[in-house]
Amino acid sequence: HFRALEQEHRRFRLAHECRKENSREEPPIIGLSSGLSGIRRMADDVAATLTPVLITGETGTGKELIAEYIQRHSDRAERPFIKVNCAAIPEHLLENEFFGHEANAFTGAGRMTKGRFERAHTGTIFLDEIGELPENAQSKLLRVLEYKEMERLGGSDTIRLDVRIIA
Repeated sequence: HFRALEQEHRRFRLAHECRKENSREEPPIIGLSSGLSGIRRMADDVAATLTPVLITGETGTGKELIAEYIQRHSDRAERPFIKVNCAAIPEHLLENEFFGHEANAFTGAGRMTKGRFERAHTGTIFLDEIGELPENAQSKLLRVLEYKEMERLGGSDTIRLDVRIIA
């Protein structure tokens, strides 16, 4: 009897380890309520598309978890997922953070640096608290959203982007 239990325990452990190795870690979205089930269904529906997604809700309601869920269930799951808390970036650094810069674009810019959008190329960018951005920054983002292209600070070359946007 003890041997049978020991063998079952080994089989369970091996199965658990295999499952762990072969699974992508899921964002912890836990709950069985009809509201949460509806959100999961909507997230599954949009994950299968390239449509930009706007997630609304109060601070602390799990918007980032839903964005991660969409990313992990999309065709871009194995590609970059760049998270940006727009409210945490000082206004004078926004353009550099989003679009990067060329070498010598300004004092102290010794080398070219890619911005968040360029690092998200072929993947997804999550723009959390996008409503907190100043209007002039929102208008600069509009070009990226509409035309899927940008220029680094100090540069003149147009960079084409393939980025899915979740905000």
